[in-house]
Amino acid sequence: MKNRKTLLAGLCGVSLLLAACGTSGSDSKTGSAPGAQGFTPPKLAALTQLGQPEGQLNVLAWPGYAENGSNDAKVNWVTPFEQQTGCKVNVKPFGTSDEAVTLMKTGQYDVVSASGDASLRLVASGDVEPVNTALVPSYNDIYPFLKNKSWNSVNNVAYGIPHGWGANVLAYRTDKVQPEPKSWSPMFDEKSQFKGKVIAYDSPIYIADAALYLMAHQPDLGIKNPYALDDKQFKAATDLLKKQRPLVEEYWSDYLKETQSLKSGDGVIGTAWQVTVNLAKSEGAPVAATVPSEGATGWSDTWMVATKSQHKTCAYKWMDYITSPKVNAQVAEYFGEAPANSKACAEFKDKSLCDTYHANDAAYAAKIQYWTTPIPQCLDGRTDVKCKDYGDWTRAWTEIKG
Repeated sequence: MKNRKTLLAGLCGVSLLLAACGTSGSDSKTGSAPGAQGFTPPKLAALTQLGQPEGQLNVLAWPGYAENGSNDAKVNWVTPFEQQTGCKVNVKPFGTSDEAVTLMKTGQYDVVSASGDASLRLVASGDVEPVNTALVPSYNDIYPFLKNKSWNSVNNVAYGIPHGWGANVLAYRTDKVQPEPKSWSPMFDEKSQFKGKVIAYDSPIYIADAALYLMAHQPDLGIKNPYALDDKQFKAATDLLKKQRPLVEEYWSDYLKETQSLKSGDGVIGTAWQVTVNLAKSEGAPVAATVPSEGATGWSDTWMVATKSQHKTCAYKWMDYITSPKVNAQVAEYFGEAPANSKACAEFKDKSLCDTYHANDAAYAAKIQYWTTPIPQCLDGRTDVKCKDYGDWTRAWTEIKG
């Protein structure tokens, strides 16, 4: 999990509109018809039936999603899967969605836990294929509000199995930041008293956090969707992040590094995942988290199958296992997110956490601005302007960090 970098997306990932990223066709069963997302996915078919497990599975996952006991001997849901299926699991953790996209292009991985800023890039480039949800019994219990969403399906063709979701929270040291912050202002106000103590997420998608802040504080910009930014809106968001730069003590992609920064006091406030807060608190740091008044960006992750996978039966068995009630609960409770399986809450050790994470709250889920790949066709429905695509976001992020 150490020293991960934000990597450039592959050629097809930079713009979902590139014709080279897909082929023409009209068979929606293979995911080949043009989608509302503005691109034509390659003509690929889902697996029709399971075979004998191939004995191996290469998993590309966010840290905390495929624990095998190597980080904590008490946290291990990989070994039971291996024992049940005979599929030996090799886990490769990644630190950002850009890194996941790049690694998937190597063809070395069978499944990936993709967030919304990676999933459609993988679909458009043909690196993942549609999934046959009938071969994943756990899919029947997935919350309806997570199915057939713009980041995990095209034309109602599923490209993965929902895993978990949550908000990017504002974490802070309770002994240094008082009272509890109600706004993201301490992160973005250039006069913030926490100059040099702010921790920010290291990814181009973080531009959306600035856009979300501007939605509330500069409504005249007309931002309706933080992933749909025209030239003026994009400049305002990137200018805000350039002003934020002197405030930042660290940009993080490895949540363990952010945990250490909060524990040491080098950083006292920052964008975080709930797992960071949970871990810091478990190790004695006075850390808490909140979702400020402006709202939050967030993630809804999807397990996707690599088109080039040589272990697809093991891949399907993994998707069914990892989203089953008991295991989905273990992952969600450890990582700090809402589970995708509607029966998982009954399996939580701490029954209060499902309320904390709003697991059963479709209205709350609808308020989160989930990571989504920016494309030239504005995701907010505007047709009179072009929006900045992910390539623009990537170039701007490089400039912001300097």
